[in-house]
Amino acid sequence: MTPQPPHDPRAVFSRALDQAQQQIAALSGGELDAPTPCADYDVRALLGHMVAVLHKLARIGTGGDAGDLPDVVEGVADDGWVGAFAGARAETERVWGDAPLDHPVTLPWATLPGHAALDAYTHEFTVHSWDLAHATGRRAALDPDLAVRALEAFPKFAPPEARSGHGPFGPVVSVPRNADVYTRLAAYLGRRP
Repeated sequence: MTPQPPHDPRAVFSRALDQAQQQIAALSGGELDAPTPCADYDVRALLGHMVAVLHKLARIGTGGDAGDLPDVVEGVADDGWVGAFAGARAETERVWGDAPLDHPVTLPWATLPGHAALDAYTHEFTVHSWDLAHATGRRAALDPDLAVRALEAFPKFAPPEARSGHGPFGPVVSVPRNADVYTRLAAYLGRRP
């Protein structure tokens, strides 16, 4: 029996980055100090985190260790976030365009095959797009399919019973059953939509 090639998440990952980039491009300088649903980040720090994640993904995609890279990129001019994100994205997509998806990569929280790491970060960028949209009131522009995928995947990556109360995910927040998929996703991760 011939082994099946690994799942290829690159097209969906690219869609999640498109959505994030659109949210970033819509920002005005006056919104950078606004709070976000991520307790540790205002909009500026969240942008720095998103750019840092892309740098880390590029490093691990080459087999490197991203442990020495910062969690938040700082020092970007207020009008430079679109360029910073686009540059980091281009490098990440270049690296992962050639990276074997079945090879293990080491993340800060696990060692996974490359395709699983890209899946995980696809969902992270989906959530951070919601964080930006929530912080700025631009929620209508979000792709619901990305949220459905994230909501289906997060129980594997961040089950409620494994959360310590410290870190990026809090206890699940109750929302009405008819809440839209992004509200349900945010609530599952402990954000208060």
